[in-house]
Amino acid sequence: MKRRTFLRKTAGALTMLSMFPAGLSSINREVMPGIMEKRELGNTGLKLSIIGFGGIVVRDATPEQASQRVKEAIDYGVNFFDVAPSYGDAEIKLGPALKPYRKDVILACKTQMRDKEGARMELERSLERLQTDYFDLHQFHVVSRPEEVDQIFGPNGAMEAFLEAKEEGKIRHIGFSAHTVEAALMLMERYDFASIMFPFSASSWYAGNFGPQVMQRAHEKGLGILALKSMVRGPWPEGTTERLPKAWYEPMQDPDEARNGLRFALSHPITSAMPPGNENLFSMALKVMTDFAPLSDEEAERIKIHASQQAPLFSHHG
Repeated sequence: MKRRTFLRKTAGALTMLSMFPAGLSSINREVMPGIMEKRELGNTGLKLSIIGFGGIVVRDATPEQASQRVKEAIDYGVNFFDVAPSYGDAEIKLGPALKPYRKDVILACKTQMRDKEGARMELERSLERLQTDYFDLHQFHVVSRPEEVDQIFGPNGAMEAFLEAKEEGKIRHIGFSAHTVEAALMLMERYDFASIMFPFSASSWYAGNFGPQVMQRAHEKGLGILALKSMVRGPWPEGTTERLPKAWYEPMQDPDEARNGLRFALSHPITSAMPPGNENLFSMALKVMTDFAPLSDEEAERIKIHASQQAPLFSHHG
């Protein structure tokens, strides 16, 4: 399908801008006092904690630090762990740290390989590094351009490797992460994916028109929705010399601001949000999200006004 056709089809999605806070009645929620909320991931039957553990949290950690960070997450009720080969040594560190909990958690991995041979090679290596026989969710990682979509689904494309591995029981569900509206919409038209991982932040949503089109289409198709970058303030201001490790954008560092950033995402029909990979910010996210409550209309309006005036990390001009 041609690009302009996709953009025309998503024009109606802009109405979702006025539908916030969206109702959560369409998503299966498991809410218990004192325990992190869990939500069903689309039609998979999997129930994920509303905060997920991004593998970058253990990148460059010692084995002891990795074990401690995983244990902290488990103690807070996190049961969703997501990693990728592109996260430095994160797979190598996460495998042993997660091994005692493997049967009780949902483990996701990703690949940036777009060809069959490369995707298969990376899958087998990731399984070995993570000391597991299968992934609950395996995803195409950071798909951004239409050409990548075509390659994934073309002859000897990565989708062939995914489907074969699924038949073998090495992949239970297939998803993707995308960083452009166009790629996300194209992928959803090409296959019935189990999930989508996409940047959903208030500033990109309101100031960048980035997110509502994708969320509406994913919701219509019944995909499980996973949020990235919900704790983003925007790009690092020009001239910033001191940046937090593992943060290529300016993150929310104030606990109240971070809580509202995550609440913005999770007041939509999103299953789980991934905080930044910086271990201190991740730890803060665990603490502020033990008692999640959806935004009220008044809170949502205040966030909208504030976010509309920020510089968005992502924008869509279709």
